[in-house]
Amino acid sequence: MKTKSIPILVAAALALGVSGMAVSADKFDLGKQEYMDKCAVCHGQSGKGDGGVTGILKHAPTDLTVLSKNNGGVFPVDRIYQVIDGRVFIMSHGDRDMPIWGKAYQVEKVRAAEHYVDVPYNMEMYVRSRILALIDYLNRIQRK
Repeated sequence: MKTKSIPILVAAALALGVSGMAVSADKFDLGKQEYMDKCAVCHGQSGKGDGGVTGILKHAPTDLTVLSKNNGGVFPVDRIYQVIDGRVFIMSHGDRDMPIWGKAYQVEKVRAAEHYVDVPYNMEMYVRSRILALIDYLNRIQRK
């Protein structure tokens, strides 16, 4: 009897764990998290340029929900990528390091190196995946 109950308990625990992970995965949105952590303070939670610090900025933040509309109906992936990673100069962002993005990711590279001493990793790929997740989120919030 004990032998049969252990596999049943293990199966039940796995089923609960798997279903719990599935729920968590549905609720987790890396692109949205990146946006809320790095962009919403200026561009607002809705992306319309109405963030909490707009009153102290020299230039009003861009309405990120009309990027496609302002580009002939096509979402400008490459341009947005270059703006986020700091390759394109945006006057309101300051120098090419973009005070929020460029420097924040550089710090993360240093912190991550502390944890991956014996394991090969590519921090540049990690940063790219976060930027691409953010771009995907921006694409999803475009006004139709």
